Amino acid sequence: MGTPGGEAITAKKGRVGGLHYMVATAFCFSLMSLIVKLLGKRLPTSEIVFVRCAVTLVLSYFMVRAAGVPIWGNRKFFLVLRGLAGFCALFCFFHAVTRLPLADVTVIHFTNPVFTAILAAVFLGERLGRRELIGLPLCLAGVAFVAQPAFLFGEGARNLDMSAVAVALAAAICSSVAYTTVRGLRGTDDPLVVVFYFPLVATPASVPFMIGNSVWPTPFEWLLLVAVGAVTQMGQVFLTRGLHLERAGRATSMSYVQVIFAAAWGFLFFHEVPNSLSIAGAALILVGMLLASRARWESVSVAFAWPVQTGKKLFPRKPFSR
Repeated sequence: MGTPGGEAITAKKGRVGGLHYMVATAFCFSLMSLIVKLLGKRLPTSEIVFVRCAVTLVLSYFMVRAAGVPIWGNRKFFLVLRGLAGFCALFCFFHAVTRLPLADVTVIHFTNPVFTAILAAVFLGERLGRRELIGLPLCLAGVAFVAQPAFLFGEGARNLDMSAVAVALAAAICSSVAYTTVRGLRGTDDPLVVVFYFPLVATPASVPFMIGNSVWPTPFEWLLLVAVGAVTQMGQVFLTRGLHLERAGRATSMSYVQVIFAAAWGFLFFHEVPNSLSIAGAALILVGMLLASRARWESVSVAFAWPVQTGKKLFPRKPFSR
């Protein structure tokens, strides 16, 4: 039986490890965005999504087998839901990356904790707290400052592609579903199985979008496509590990460093320089995201995984085994 001091040290090490995983996740996903933007100059989004998912499907399969984990998991409905939400988020995000500056699409994507709060209130019956109510208008105002539509800021404004901005917001909504599901699967399904279900669902889901819309990649593009799969596979593993080790509110709040990485890639490779309004919008979104994530994620994990006040479990848990 461990001592209280030893347990506290172990818990602290787990939290630090979880945050390190989330920083590694941010770097991998920012690198993924850079490669996708390079590929998107010629290849359609559907093709990039398909190859990316096919590569990670193979990698995930061998990782699960090597670990000796039961491959099909326990809570199959939520594993498939995680895969579907991840596919929709990935497709929308890749599409937006090819049409918006890297830092902007990354910042817009970080509205997902606020959408998580809304989804939790609608589907889980949770109350929207004061932090979420403050975070929501902050994020929406931030998106407006980043997009700078002409009807708000005049013809001389930045005026990004509004359809691409809408797709980026859709990616954030789908990501909020995926994040919630990943956290809900903690303790019932091995992280490698959770990662495996993402490409297992997304690979066949992307095929219909490729019909009549495919371009044969050049050798260099094949190399980049494989790199997208490899880098995002690492990111998915880091993400899932981080969410298993750390409360999702603290874990996802560390993801803001991805904006820094994305801004650096955008400047170095595409000469993208945000204006003052974009920087102000990014600050609003990050503040809103931090407010919503810290208040919401703990209650989301409770609603998915732990007994509620009635003494019943919303979704019964079965421990995973290797």
